[in-house]
Amino acid sequence: MRFCESVRGQRGQRGQGGAGAFRAAVAVLLLSLAQSAPPQTACPAAVAPKSLTQPQYQHTAEEDTSVGFMAALVQSFLHTVQPYPFPQDLILKIVKGFEMQLNQEIVKEVLVYEVGFLVCAAIGVLYIVLMPIVGFLLACCRCCGNCGGKKYQKQTSSTHCRRRTLYWTAFVTTVILLAGNICMFKSNEAIKVSVDQSQLELNKSINNIHSFLTAVPQQLDYVVNVSYVTIQNVSSNLDDIGPQLGREIKAQIRGTVDRARHSVRLLDQETVKTNLQLERLNSSLAQLQSSMDHLQANLTAIQNQINTTLSNRNCRDCNDLKPLLQTLTVDTSITIPNLNEFQSALDEVNRADLKSQIKVEGYLNSIPQSVTNATKDVVQSSKQLLGNIKTQISQVTNEIPLSVLTNVSETLNLLQREISKVTPEIKRAEHIRWGVCVALCCVVLLVVVCNFLGLILGPLGLTAKADPTKRSCTADCGGTFLMMGAGFSFLFSWLFMIAVLLLFLLGGNVYTLLCTPWRNGQLLKLIDTPGVFPGLDIGPALGLKTNITISDIYRDCEKNQPVWTTLHLYELVNLESLLNVTKYTEQIQQQFDKADITLPSITLLSPEVQNQLRRFSNKAADIDTTSVTQQMKNISSINLTPTADKLDDLAAVQLNNDIREELQNETRALRQIQTDIETIIIPQIENLNSTIRSLESTTEQINGTVEEVLSNVGAAQDFLNINTTQIVKTESKTFLDCQLSYFVNYADWANITITQQVGRCGPVAGAVDSAEVILCSYIVESLNAFWFSLGWCLIFFIPSIIFSIKLAKYYMRMKFSDVYDNGLIMRNIPRAQMKIP
Repeated sequence: MRFCESVRGQRGQRGQGGAGAFRAAVAVLLLSLAQSAPPQTACPAAVAPKSLTQPQYQHTAEEDTSVGFMAALVQSFLHTVQPYPFPQDLILKIVKGFEMQLNQEIVKEVLVYEVGFLVCAAIGVLYIVLMPIVGFLLACCRCCGNCGGKKYQKQTSSTHCRRRTLYWTAFVTTVILLAGNICMFKSNEAIKVSVDQSQLELNKSINNIHSFLTAVPQQLDYVVNVSYVTIQNVSSNLDDIGPQLGREIKAQIRGTVDRARHSVRLLDQETVKTNLQLERLNSSLAQLQSSMDHLQANLTAIQNQINTTLSNRNCRDCNDLKPLLQTLTVDTSITIPNLNEFQSALDEVNRADLKSQIKVEGYLNSIPQSVTNATKDVVQSSKQLLGNIKTQISQVTNEIPLSVLTNVSETLNLLQREISKVTPEIKRAEHIRWGVCVALCCVVLLVVVCNFLGLILGPLGLTAKADPTKRSCTADCGGTFLMMGAGFSFLFSWLFMIAVLLLFLLGGNVYTLLCTPWRNGQLLKLIDTPGVFPGLDIGPALGLKTNITISDIYRDCEKNQPVWTTLHLYELVNLESLLNVTKYTEQIQQQFDKADITLPSITLLSPEVQNQLRRFSNKAADIDTTSVTQQMKNISSINLTPTADKLDDLAAVQLNNDIREELQNETRALRQIQTDIETIIIPQIENLNSTIRSLESTTEQINGTVEEVLSNVGAAQDFLNINTTQIVKTESKTFLDCQLSYFVNYADWANITITQQVGRCGPVAGAVDSAEVILCSYIVESLNAFWFSLGWCLIFFIPSIIFSIKLAKYYMRMKFSDVYDNGLIMRNIPRAQMKIP
């Protein structure tokens, strides 16, 4: 609006040459703005592909403190028994020795390494051999009356002290046995829980690996399918190139054209307004002219009457008033110069119908179809190249070796089927094992119960100063239970030691040779040793230049790395080459450069209409309202009252009544005419004056508006003639760049996805860790806890036997008396059984 106002303000200072210079300046301004404006997006933005959805894996086994409750104690014992580090070199020698023949040096190294276990085994064998022999000899001695078999107990002053000492030592020993027995029960149950959980956890681990192996091909297919979606989107955009590219070209052109259309609309509104004002002006002029003609007729008639009356010879002093008749003459013609010419120019502009002259909308609407027709062949050839891009990208799944994953998946399925087959047998074997172990626990518990019954019943039935031959049945039963506990210990301990020895050798060596190196990584180093396991040479199997060790794979999988880096697939697949579609995109760009998109020409305003506008502007400037304004002032200054007053004075001096009456009538007529002037003509003059002022205000704006229209239309016409071709090229390039950027974005996304997200192998490391937890933390630790608890009890059977046998004599009923009283020993022994020298 400020721009328009400035144009209008300079209306009076501009001529025809000034308007042309101004239009040229506007055209230059529009051209510079069009060239500096940033290009708009010619196609919708590409939607970023969704990130890969990783499979949902089952929660695998973790270390359970309730299962390995004795792990620290057992491990400390085993580390004491076997303080040597993992014998990797020795194992390598053994492996190579199997290929040839084991020599004595290797056997010696094995024996040296296993010396701790051999010593413990020797102790166990000694226990197994001596325990039944000692028990048998003790039983024979007691039957012969020796080793406490004789029913005689010597009474001394320290008897009670020895009994209490033996009692508490036997009690403490029994409590230790009870603790070991409780550990036996708990570890036995832990083994059962471990075996029951092992199958479930193993199936979880296998299922996780199977899900991982299944997900890798699916993820690769997803990456390739996204390329198909990208190609489909680009193909759809090419099919829709007319509306899309045409819309952007229209947007670039519309800004300049709309400015011209807006100024034409403003001029059209002013012409309509001017036309209405001219109609009002003509109507006011006609009405005023009619009133003035009527006024002139009345004045002429009354002038003739007054002249006749004054010419009568009977009129006294009338000749003096005849000059007054000249004042009754009024100029009633009201004209505006050049008004008809202005009306004629306005009619020409109205007939031209400015709004219909600028037929821009139809021109703009034809652009999409013009683009479609011009790019038909280019689109068809570009779509063929898109098919080539699709074929190249689809080779990604063929280049990456997925057959290894398929083979592993089939092996896992076979393993899972075999596990399902042997599961019932394992459950039955576990049930038998659990029953046998419960029986072992119960036997140990039987010894503990016998000891506790003896320790409870003995003191309850014992009287301190009672005769040993008269001890109560309760005390005697207590002694009997203690002897029963010792007898059961002799009877079963050597058998239990066989189980302890076997389980110790099995569980201890599994822990030291498998679990410990598994946890600290030494086992993986052994597996990675070249030549030890030829079937695990992964690098040559995949055709890689470098070898991949199991440790490398495990470390990468612990970090949840993708298979691309874990298996060094970049040595096999040139991903950059597969995802490089530059040669196809360059061909598409070359074909688009050859496309000739030509828009039809358009003339916004014809030279004839522009000449009509200039003539209309000039005629508006030629209207002169000065003369009509002066005429209206003259009419407004008419005053018939002085003439009427003189006629009244003349009538008063008349002697002739007829003359007096005529003069009075003429006076009244003049006064009536004056009243009509004031009530009718003066308001019409004021209305005409207001209409003229409004028209003047409009005509003052017409010149500036017409110049603005001609400038904007000329600038828009120059813009269309000069920049249309460049706009088409620029927007076409922007459209094509946007389509090709889809492939650039896809290639970047696919590269990152394949190299960083496809096949994150965390489940593989999780399965290995789960297997270690199942085997070592669950089964081996529970098994070691059981034999350690049983061995604990067997070791403490020896002091239990000693203390129980010695303590039993203090509670059992003796056959011979030996009373200690006031320091004198009084014996009461049958002579038949006394040995007299």
